[in-house]
Amino acid sequence: MPEQRWSFLINDKQSILKLAILILFISIGTYIFIHFDFYVYFVDKDKAVNFIKSFSPFDILAFIGLQVLQVVFAPIPGEATGLLGGFIYGPMLGTFYSTIGLTLGSWLAFTMARTFGLPFVEKTINPELIRKYDYLLEHKGAVVTFVLFLIPGFPKDALCYVMGLSHMRTGMFLLISTVGRVFGTIMLSMCGSFARNHEKTALFIAFGITAVIVIIAYLYKGKWLAALKRRHIGRHH
Repeated sequence: MPEQRWSFLINDKQSILKLAILILFISIGTYIFIHFDFYVYFVDKDKAVNFIKSFSPFDILAFIGLQVLQVVFAPIPGEATGLLGGFIYGPMLGTFYSTIGLTLGSWLAFTMARTFGLPFVEKTINPELIRKYDYLLEHKGAVVTFVLFLIPGFPKDALCYVMGLSHMRTGMFLLISTVGRVFGTIMLSMCGSFARNHEKTALFIAFGITAVIVIIAYLYKGKWLAALKRRHIGRHH
């Protein structure tokens, strides 16, 4: 009995410490985000460009940090920062820097979910997403997760939190999330670069290709996900 009581107290102290760290992290992050009006830089292109360039010669680090933030704060549109990367740094470097930021942000969201657990994730993203993809939490679901990261318009940032609750290893998750985001990141960087150089024809073609892919994904996403879910559950029963 004494051992059980001490074990309970230790676990309780650990929970309190995690909660305190979580509250501190959210409080500091929210204060910085609001006090310095960082939200403006996700919706105003000119202000975002000037903001990033104001950190020169450390503007690359600032842009990578911006990409990290847009993953951790899942409701922030990642398309805006992806276009921004191409606009400032061109298609190659824009893709490269965006990938670094997205990978770091994905790792951070995944790690926070794994550290603080379900109560934290339910307050961070829409709980409906957790219930919708709870079958991934029971098994590793690498193939299904990779496909989800490939689907245009799918809430990939929120998925990072969901997968943090699963049994998937961190290394496997980072590989899947990074590779799964690459195509979308390349397209956004190219569009941003075309916009900067006023290449209207190329921009129109790129947006056209993207629109076709998004429409197809929108029309068939439900069927694809249902088929993947049946296949995934069937393999583990």
